[in-house]
Amino acid sequence: MRVLLACLLLFAPLLAVAEPGIPAVTVTGNEDGGQSYTVTLQILALMTVLTLLPAALMMMTSFTRIIIVLAILRQAMGVQSTPSNQILIGLALFLTIFIMHPVFNQSYQNAVVPYMDGEIEFTTAFEQASQPFKEFMIAQTRETDIELFASIGGYEELQSAEDIPFSLLLPSFVTSELKTAFQIGFLIFIPFLIIDLVVASVLMAMGMMMLSPMLISLPFKLMLFVLIDGWALLMGTLASSFYV
Repeated sequence: MRVLLACLLLFAPLLAVAEPGIPAVTVTGNEDGGQSYTVTLQILALMTVLTLLPAALMMMTSFTRIIIVLAILRQAMGVQSTPSNQILIGLALFLTIFIMHPVFNQSYQNAVVPYMDGEIEFTTAFEQASQPFKEFMIAQTRETDIELFASIGGYEELQSAEDIPFSLLLPSFVTSELKTAFQIGFLIFIPFLIIDLVVASVLMAMGMMMLSPMLISLPFKLMLFVLIDGWALLMGTLASSFYV
């Protein structure tokens, strides 16, 4: 956003000379030394941010961990396209909304409501809106991952969590989420793998080499998943993993 604002400010004189009308960029100085922008510029910046929402949803929330675990579960059960990708994404999306609801609500109350009431400026609202997400991401990020990217990026020694910039926190959070997702997926894969091994051993002992073990083990894996109430157990485990 800073790059966009800087570019607009650079081209502001050309826009002003072009033709009279509604000013595209108007910067007003505040008494405290800050700056406020016109509604036109704020709307343009908001539309730019909206284009980044899909990436932000995947990289700054619980969506990444959930969708990876669901994909591994489908692979472990051997049902190649059931549930479909649309259903998995829908499950991951609504479970993400459930998990992130406190964060969304805090961000809305601390930033959006005061900004709409005219109590704070846009820059202040942006900082207050990002703070709950930052706290959530720090809570889910391993210190080793933060130290790794801090050493790669040449960041100075960080004294506290508040000193961690978003440019460092984002890759660290994504890396931690990938690790956690694959750890959960590994634990989910083991029971289904045991069933495949048992069925394959029984078929080999009976001399039924031409019969696919996957075809025989699939009903047993589905029965196991249903008997243990797998969907409720999986969704509950994923949701609680973010509040431990």
